Amino acid sequence: MSNYGYTVNLLHQNGLRATVPRQWVLAWLVDHPHATAEQVYYGTCEQLGSISKQAVYDVLADCMNVQLVRQIKPSGHPARFERRTGDNHHHMVCRGCGLIHDVDCVRGAKPCLTPDHDHDFTIDEAEVVFWGLCPTCVQSA
Repeated sequence: MSNYGYTVNLLHQNGLRATVPRQWVLAWLVDHPHATAEQVYYGTCEQLGSISKQAVYDVLADCMNVQLVRQIKPSGHPARFERRTGDNHHHMVCRGCGLIHDVDCVRGAKPCLTPDHDHDFTIDEAEVVFWGLCPTCVQSA
């Protein structure tokens, strides 16, 4: 796995022990963005040979807590996980096959949307999900 080596320092810099499961989950997610926990589990099993699903869920939770992993929850789909964190990007989701692509925010700074009334909230993020059909699903429709 090409991204395995750098994860040790990344984990240490964020106050986490660099356990083998943490290293492999982070490395696997770099090459497989928007993966479900189930996909992360099977992908990590291919590399390690054996890991429990609970260990994968624990790694994902630990990494989300220190913002090394971001969870997205498209409506009607299982939660997805990605390593792209800390920037202002959104997602495009195919209603047919569930394919997800990152979409950079054209406005730049967070949050990119401002509500008409903020109800005295200090807003730091706005989620935008674009829905439609990918080219493959359009062709098969």
